Amino acid sequence: MRQLTSLEARVLGVLFEKALTVPDSYPLSMNTVVLACNQKTARDPVMNASEADVQTALEALKALNLVFERSGSRVTKYEHNIARTMGLPSQSVALLVTLILRGPQTSAELRGGSERLHRFADVSSVDGFLVELAERSEDKGGPLVVKLPRAPGAREARWAHLMCGADSLLASGSTSSFASAFGEGEEDLVAISELAAFKARQAEMTDEIQNLRALVERLYAELGIAQNANPSG
Repeated sequence: MRQLTSLEARVLGVLFEKALTVPDSYPLSMNTVVLACNQKTARDPVMNASEADVQTALEALKALNLVFERSGSRVTKYEHNIARTMGLPSQSVALLVTLILRGPQTSAELRGGSERLHRFADVSSVDGFLVELAERSEDKGGPLVVKLPRAPGAREARWAHLMCGADSLLASGSTSSFASAFGEGEEDLVAISELAAFKARQAEMTDEIQNLRALVERLYAELGIAQNANPSG
């Protein structure tokens, strides 16, 4: 799946959020989606998207099978399909959506901020799902979140989503408070993204090696050959 624009990500995020927080009003009408995208609370950054902009974003998300359009009533309504399309558990989607809607946060902040979407038992549970998202293999689309360098004076590192790519972190005003943590800026952010992809590929290769080793051991056993035997002897 391609990287999303910031508005596409916002639209997807509000559809998932409202499905859980206001289920009686879900799926959402166009007007409700616009209002949810532009609301002033629990949003970072605050947007001022027009109905035409949101309509374009919805059409793009429909093409990616991330959003469905429901007709049959007087008003066309929209619902998300993020978990099924991206193959993610609801816990992971809750964290991803919280990052999309509220900007970079620590694990503890995420636990509190995502409580209405999913209630995590503790911070370590949040960390577990974040690591899975950060180490997502390339064949599944690559990492979806990244752990940012700890800002000077901060006690904990923050996490950010990668749905819009690493470059979007530079353009986001939400990163200004800890911009110095990135040194040169863009190069370091790209390096963070590349490192996450490298770690995911490394984990994938480790699994492949283990599978090959198991296959070789099984072949040795079926052929009745000792593994330390010298084939040429």
